Amino acid sequence: MKEFDKYEYYAKSVQSPEADAEFLERLYKEINPGKSFQHMREDFCAAFALCCSWTKLNDSYIATGIDLDPEPVQYGMANYFSQLNEEQKKRVTILETNVLSDELPQADIIAALNFSYFGFKQRSLLLDYFKACRASLKDDGILVLDCFGGPDCMEPNEQETEHDDFSYFWDQDSFHPLTHEAMFYIHIKRNGEEKREKVFTYDWRLWSIPEICDLLDEAGFASHHIYWEGTDEEGDGNGVFDKTTEGELCESYVAYIVGCKS
Repeated sequence: MKEFDKYEYYAKSVQSPEADAEFLERLYKEINPGKSFQHMREDFCAAFALCCSWTKLNDSYIATGIDLDPEPVQYGMANYFSQLNEEQKKRVTILETNVLSDELPQADIIAALNFSYFGFKQRSLLLDYFKACRASLKDDGILVLDCFGGPDCMEPNEQETEHDDFSYFWDQDSFHPLTHEAMFYIHIKRNGEEKREKVFTYDWRLWSIPEICDLLDEAGFASHHIYWEGTDEEGDGNGVFDKTTEGELCESYVAYIVGCKS
């Protein structure tokens, strides 16, 4: 059996960079109809698959990825960046630096996905991040954040998703009601092998949608929008997100929050 590649199994389990790139494009067009845009910045980009997918959407699109950890960046270079043609490669820039830096390039869209900003546990730090994002957005720029929550996210549980040759486990190990700090793990079990524990670890604070919206307002964003996931006939999420002012009471949810600079 081939060598275990944790990033490959992560991508197969939770990532859809092509769909995410199309969704970001749709959001900008909906919020700023008729306005031109090119530059998408992927914060906490890790292996920056989204950056690579963004450049494939349109010959004019450019992408910048920001991350402090060289390991996933190197993986992205070897496995995603290497698959781009020479012209597309010229439109991708990866910076191994802090997303709080005040020297980042201006962008039309900043995307902080995969709940990565949940790593900011202090309110003041998350506010600083949102302020830094607003400062580096162009005049009609948008900040796109994903968020999850619901009662199921506030108790220990483990969910298994079976794939053709492996199983993916999302493990909520702990939740602290006074701080909303929570510990999550991803486990992977390939068919015929022992389960690999704690392949990825996430030490987060679960921020609520009202908290995030309040912080965006405080950071100076002119407005914000919430995109809520619809449900299928069985009551499960259908992967379709539409703008709304009312969310459905459910055991768990995923939503997108979009902060608009102007």
